[in-house]
Formats: sequence, structure tokens, C-alpha cells
Amino acid sequence: MQAIKRILVVIDPTQTTHLALNRARLIAGVIESELHLLVCENRQDYTPLLDKLCGELQAAGLKASSTQAWHGSLTDTVIHVLHSAGCGLVIKQHLPDNPIKKALLTPDDWKLLRYCPAPVLMVKSDTSWMQGTILAAVDLGYHDDAHQVLHDTIVSHAADIAEMTNGQLHLVSAHPAPMLSASDPVYQLREGIAARYAENAAKYISQYNLSDAQLHIDEGPADTLIPKIAKKLQASVTVIGTVARTGISGALIGNTAEVVLDQLGSDVLVLKPDDMLAHLENLLEK
Repeated sequence: MQAIKRILVVIDPTQTTHLALNRARLIAGVIESELHLLVCENRQDYTPLLDKLCGELQAAGLKASSTQAWHGSLTDTVIHVLHSAGCGLVIKQHLPDNPIKKALLTPDDWKLLRYCPAPVLMVKSDTSWMQGTILAAVDLGYHDDAHQVLHDTIVSHAADIAEMTNGQLHLVSAHPAPMLSASDPVYQLREGIAARYAENAAKYISQYNLSDAQLHIDEGPADTLIPKIAKKLQASVTVIGTVARTGISGALIGNTAEVVLDQLGSDVLVLKPDDMLAHLENLLEK
């Protein structure tokens, strides 16, 4: 996170309190990055609002600039400005979608998580991160290179945030229920599964000097366990990852991050592995 030189902050002009901007302001102050504010709108001129917000940031000693733009959709607009402004992180306030609307249409925030070629921080509250719990959500059952790299990135980012905020790093990983028909004998017994996951967590325990109390491995669906542990720990931010899966566009992601987005009370930082970012970059260039 320290390497991010410019942060793109999506401003919702209909909100009176800009949670994303407040969070971005604190982060920028710590990592000494610039802020670029964006209003995704073409029906009304919000230049006065952007000028006011930038002026307040500059008065506080931060470098700030702004854009109002529209390129057909919120996601396309964010991605376009992300590239043109040279930003390395997107921060946006997340507001829960209407359940009926969500059942019929893919929410804008889901699309942003899928297609944005940069980490996305969805801000859900104004709770301070300082001295809080930073929860890294990983799947310790995978062994392929893509997942290993992603998990290392998730834990590394979470550890960086914990260090920046004088907080405490925790890891959560959900494992499947035992199945007698599983080809791998390890997955036929609950004890074997738990032991395998604990074994895969050993390198993080060693590298980040974690105690048993900071490791949360349990049976169940990830989209159920992650919010449960985050709530129990009163996590300030949950760091989660996405991995590409095949599809029409080749850029769709596993949906755990999408499903837990409305369930989590904490802010959510969503990361992607480098190979997926490269693939998204190629798609955008075409």
C-alpha cells in the first residue's frame, strides 16, 4: 500500500457525508499519496462541489485534483479515469442495493469489483481503523500458484494496514465439510481437513508471528464464516481476494467478495492476482 502514489476517490454527490473521502484522506496522510476525486455524472455540473472538497483537502496539506466524467456506466467511467489519472487504488462508499433490484440487475459495485484493474476499497462505515482488527480472508485449501500468490498478497496488504494503524492482524479461512467420497483421504475426515488447513497456515503464523487466537479456521461456506468472524472480532477492515474464472468475457470472478459485501459491517479491500490484472488490462486495451 505504501507504493500507491495516487488514490482515486469516487464521490457520490447525493450523499451529505462522504465516507470514502474521509477514509481516503486518512490513508493519504499516512502513505503520503495524492487524491483524485471523481464524480460519475453527466446530467448536472458538480464542479463547485469538487472544487470545495479539493480546497478543503489542500488546506489540510494534501495534494488533490478532481474530474467529473461519464463513459456509459459507473464502472467504465472509474476505469477510464483510473488510467488517465494514474491511480493505484480506488476508494468508494458502498451502499446496500435493493434486494429486488439486485436479483434482476448486477449491482454497480459488483461490476467494479469484477472489472477494475486495481485494488478497490469499499467503505461501509466511519469507524476508525486505528488499533483495530484487520482481517485477512484466505482459502488455505488451494495449492496452485495463482491462489498462493493471491493469498500472500492478501495477508501482506492486511499486515501493512495493521502496521500502519497499530492494529492486530487476524486470518480467517473456511474449509469444506468432510466427504467420504472425496478422492483425497484428507478430506474424508474433519480432523484431517483442519490439520491440512492449519499446516498451510503455518508459513503465515511464522512470518507474521501470529498467535492461535489470531487464526480462525472453521467448517462452512466462506461467505457465511467471513462475516461471522468479522462481526465477532469487530474488524475494522476485511481484506479479501478474487481469482478469474472462465466465462464469456474471461474476466468474471469468484463471487465470495460480492456476496459478503452487503453482509460485512467492516470496510472491504478487494485484491486480484497479477495475472488477472494483466488480463483485465488487455481486455480494456481492446
